[in-house]
Amino acid sequence: MRAPDAIARAPLSDELAGIVREAGALAEGKFRGTYKSWTKGGGSPVTDADIAVDNFLRERLMRLAPDCGWLSEETEDDSARLDTPRLWIVDPIDGTRAFASGRTDWAVSVALVENGRPIMAALYAPVEDGLYFAAAGEGTTQNGTPIAVSPGGELAQARAAGPKGLLERLAQAEPAIIAEPKVFSLALRLARVAAGRLEVAFASSDANDWDLAAVDLMVHEAGGTLTDFDGDAAIYNLAESKHRTLVAAGRARHQRVLEIWRERRPAA
Repeated sequence: MRAPDAIARAPLSDELAGIVREAGALAEGKFRGTYKSWTKGGGSPVTDADIAVDNFLRERLMRLAPDCGWLSEETEDDSARLDTPRLWIVDPIDGTRAFASGRTDWAVSVALVENGRPIMAALYAPVEDGLYFAAAGEGTTQNGTPIAVSPGGELAQARAAGPKGLLERLAQAEPAIIAEPKVFSLALRLARVAAGRLEVAFASSDANDWDLAAVDLMVHEAGGTLTDFDGDAAIYNLAESKHRTLVAAGRARHQRVLEIWRERRPAA
């Protein structure tokens, strides 16, 4: 992956990290106080904290890089974004179910995407005080400290998280896999692969650009891989924001998971 150009150098990195921290503090204030919640289309929960953080991020990020397009879970989609080579992809609160139930595993997720791939990303889990940051060609950090995926290629005793059906399928090939408790924020689940806290993590086929774009860069910059089961990387800012089932892991483990899926794929 090429290094980001002038828009994605150190000053922007510092400003983006600060903005996402502020957004997290705004969300945490609602989390520890009072907020309204309701159900939107598709049965997904949403709170006024989601909306407040979305508005905050749009105002600050578009001021930071006004030539960028915009795609957010909580903003009505505008097809004009398809004509912009660079855009912000935002999930104001990834893991709203966790937020609304008083759990800590939710986060604010922001990615700067150029020509379909992320070049800079920040993910902040304020209750857990974890700020993950990545820039293309510059690695991934957690609270300023470089992080990396767990080394090795074995799946025995590997910690894995994701939808139950996918974990069960993996366990059929490697019974010694350790199925970890559900992480409600998909972005945070995948970030834990980047940090070496999980060896394998899955994203089901209902994941959208805003769930994935930021942490996609983080996993890759931490030495791992995130692809579908055909080995194809995700492309962002297409007309359809949903993705196929994905798996994240260190490169050797990732290859082994893909081999397992190929070996167990039903015959045509």
